Amino acid sequence: MVAVAVSLLGVRRLCRVLLFLSQFYILSGGGSLNLDLSQPLAQSIKDPGPTRTFTVVPRAAESTDIPPYVMKCPSNGLCSRLPADCVECKTNFSCVYGKPVTFDCTVKPSVTCVDQDFKSQKNFVINMTCRFCWQLPETDYECSNSTSCMTVSCPRQRYTANCTVRDHIHCLGNRTFPKMLYCNWTGGYKWSTALALSITLGGFGADRFYLGQWREGLGKLFSFGGLGIWTLIDVLLIGVGYVGPADGSLYI
Repeated sequence: MVAVAVSLLGVRRLCRVLLFLSQFYILSGGGSLNLDLSQPLAQSIKDPGPTRTFTVVPRAAESTDIPPYVMKCPSNGLCSRLPADCVECKTNFSCVYGKPVTFDCTVKPSVTCVDQDFKSQKNFVINMTCRFCWQLPETDYECSNSTSCMTVSCPRQRYTANCTVRDHIHCLGNRTFPKMLYCNWTGGYKWSTALALSITLGGFGADRFYLGQWREGLGKLFSFGGLGIWTLIDVLLIGVGYVGPADGSLYI
């Protein structure tokens, strides 16, 4: 029993010595090693070095917009019957006015047409009359209307209208042009109604009230039609169309 106790005591002392040596190693050599290893690690974290930035450039999307003139161009129709907005022609302004002339034309992109044999065609010849667009008859173009001018006046008033050639008409020059036109708008007044009121109730100013001329109507009303003289004069003036609506429009 004594021997066992002595051996246990020796083992305990040996463990204490080993523990002391291990702590001394950590504090002396091992601590400095850990410190040296931790410094480069901390430095690498603080200074990551130069970084590279990659920019992703998206590919340009292919244009799928349809030109506005395509809506006016019939698909697979005859090239010679295409509207003027669908073709490009090599015109010659030295042609003789009013004479037939032929021009070489090419269809615009995104436009398909065929010839007389129903074969796809890009280049063709078009026949037309040599004249500028502003020289066309009034039935070949459309113009803007004005409701601010007087149609019943002496002399008859004109206004500047913006005119556009119809799609199926071919001509030289600009297809949109200004033109002086006579005032020709109407406000819904009927000539027959105005004349009937002037004959029957003209002495009370009914014709003038109907045409929107209330001042003249009051004058006729309180003067009993100018003792009949004013009434007769208005019948003649309305009958020949000299007196019209107060807003300056034409009769229906």
